[in-house]
Amino acid sequence: MNYRTESDCLGELQIADDVYYGVQTERARQNFALPGLTTDHYPIYINAVAAIKKAAALAHSELGVLDPIIAEAIGKAVDEIIDGKLAGNFPLHMLQGGGSTSTNMNVNEVIANRANEILTGHKGYDCVHPNDHVNMGQSTNDVIPAAVKLTAYIYASSLVEELERFCTALADKEKEFASIVKLGRTCLQDAMPVTLGQEFSGYRSIISRRAMKLNEAKQDCLALPLGATAIGTGSGSFAGYRERVIPLLSEITDLSLTSEENLFDGLQNADAYLDVMQAVKNAAVAVSKIATDLRLLSSGPRAGLNEIQLPAVQPGSSIMPGKINPVMPELMNQICYQVCGNELAISMAVEGGELDLNVWEPVVLRNLCESAGMLEHGLRLFRERCVMGIEANASVCRKYAEESLSISSVVSALFDYKTGTLVSQKAYAEDKTIAQAAVELGILSQDEAKTLLDPLRMTNNQELSEMLMRFRREKHSPEEKK
Repeated sequence: MNYRTESDCLGELQIADDVYYGVQTERARQNFALPGLTTDHYPIYINAVAAIKKAAALAHSELGVLDPIIAEAIGKAVDEIIDGKLAGNFPLHMLQGGGSTSTNMNVNEVIANRANEILTGHKGYDCVHPNDHVNMGQSTNDVIPAAVKLTAYIYASSLVEELERFCTALADKEKEFASIVKLGRTCLQDAMPVTLGQEFSGYRSIISRRAMKLNEAKQDCLALPLGATAIGTGSGSFAGYRERVIPLLSEITDLSLTSEENLFDGLQNADAYLDVMQAVKNAAVAVSKIATDLRLLSSGPRAGLNEIQLPAVQPGSSIMPGKINPVMPELMNQICYQVCGNELAISMAVEGGELDLNVWEPVVLRNLCESAGMLEHGLRLFRERCVMGIEANASVCRKYAEESLSISSVVSALFDYKTGTLVSQKAYAEDKTIAQAAVELGILSQDEAKTLLDPLRMTNNQELSEMLMRFRREKHSPEEKK
């Protein structure tokens, strides 16, 4: 393998000649040699940093402080990064000291070496320098927060789209199960009848709401602190840079970007990530609740609720033949638990920012990307391999609903609480339905019981109320009193 020599203020290092990164990247690679994913595995983030470099080069070219030929070469190198042609040149662990200076310099070095190669045919910095040209008018302190915001926005946008697809799948099941009556449960005890479709409407509604809230939260990520440079004063940038770089970056990313209203705030505080991550976590909590419900509803099949059947995607036991586990809901539960833990890590990182800069954005970035990415991909698997294939055990659902003692509430509404209690006690003691007990006690006729105590009718309050009012008027009419 051939090597080239690069130096910095700490001395010289040998760099493999087949890579485009340089000495500062190599030092960081050795210093932060942790196991786990590197920035190469987060191309959205690297592309965001690179896009900022292209916008900065174009802005400086327009201002007349950067040679247009160099600016063009930087732009071409950035385009290659975004196209994935320079993948493998971003080897740093996501967690790193120095407020992500190493990642900023990693991108600077890759762009500089490739731009230099475009112009001269060889790597090196004799024509394009990573600090003087690629990092012109910038610092890590405004580039990285801007890139993290762009990354958060893109991850959140993808998650919103998947939440909306998940919502559509739930809506389809809501329609499919609209007429399947089942037993509702509160405190894990028998409650009033409900349709399976009505239960799924609740699932659909909360996912729709969570998608909307995440979509709202991500909008704050479009305001960037570019031009703040190291501390918020803008020192080190050229007049007119801030006004030019944002529109150029908007064009490159196809996003409607704006400048932070207060650049000091933009560097000191990272609460925008809190809002996005909280919205991601809240979506995860909603999904986890649904996953738990599906596990309960499908439990059994012979000694559980067994009201729905989940698609069988793999055997469930190494010792019990035929056992099938709800592995897709269980996967979602675990993803959501991890997301909740990641939200706490981000909260601590945001709170831990000191004075004029929050240097803990690597923690924010890693946990936010992991959370949104896992939740998005997990939801797709959950939707395709579980939710879309859910089947209702209609006969089981109706049996539980008909046997529920809660139907005695209709008897109470027809007569009084004492009568309802009497019917309920008889049904419980003799293991009969409320309808059977009401008929045997002579409270209702067979036809009246069949009509008034139909659990499906109890899921439509308007229809049931009209029937109850009609029954009471007939029973208490003047002619009947005579």
